[in-house]
Amino acid sequence: QVQLVESGGGLVQPGGSLRLSCAASGFTSDYYAIGWFRQAPGKEREGVSCISSSDGRTYYADSVKGRFTISRDNAKNTVYLQMNSLKPEDTATYYCAARPYTTCVRPPPLYDYWGQGTQVTVSS
Repeated sequence: QVQLVESGGGLVQPGGSLRLSCAASGFTSDYYAIGWFRQAPGKEREGVSCISSSDGRTYYADSVKGRFTISRDNAKNTVYLQMNSLKPEDTATYYCAARPYTTCVRPPPLYDYWGQGTQVTVSS
């Protein structure tokens, strides 16, 4: 059974950092592209970052470039999202998602598997 479990969310002050983890089970994540998405109340789900499985190429939304870093540890079947210099507008529920292809794509519906989400709140 394919499962993705996010962790690492929480409350942090502006300028602070968090590291989100996405633990995969039921499949070998190094053959899947893994993306991070977020959804704030009243807004559509948006792509934040993605890492391909073929060459480890990474992609970032313009709003997080230079602040967020995605990485994967294939031995642990886990993908991470390091978030630095957090802003109040980063507040959202963050989801990881997997698609059984090597390349990243933007539209959320093209990802087959989703985690339950982890809440990130940036506030003073």
